[in-house]
Amino acid sequence: MRSVLDSSAFFSAAAFEGKLYTTPSVISELRDLASKARADLLCEAGLKVTDPDRESVNRVRETAVAKGEAEALSPADIEVLALALQLQARIMSDDYALQNVARALELEVIPIQQKGARHIRWTFRCSGCGRYYKKPGECQVCGALIQRKLK
Repeated sequence: MRSVLDSSAFFSAAAFEGKLYTTPSVISELRDLASKARADLLCEAGLKVTDPDRESVNRVRETAVAKGEAEALSPADIEVLALALQLQARIMSDDYALQNVARALELEVIPIQQKGARHIRWTFRCSGCGRYYKKPGECQVCGALIQRKLK
């Protein structure tokens, strides 16, 4: 089975099986010696580091906006999701925002060390006047920030 690893996979001591993939941006996020060493060991064991295609990245971005998670996802998270979508692989991650978007894309998610995220729906509300909107930004009525709230 194919699995795409998020950076949280490199911070754990979990064992992984099957064909493993990740993106160059995930590898560049690794800062401490232990996670870099784990990445090196996994690369020697067959981990493939590759970029996703542009079409998959665009689909992930659209889905993230629709789910209200666009601001919570890093560029590396978007690439992990896009690569999993492209490869029809499962994702191994503890990132809740990433898990929420993965489920919307109908991708299997395997939490590594934490309990998996429950299905989350967001609403967007002006912090000034309380009006509801479809996306974050600036309120057209009072100019205050539109913030996401748990629905």
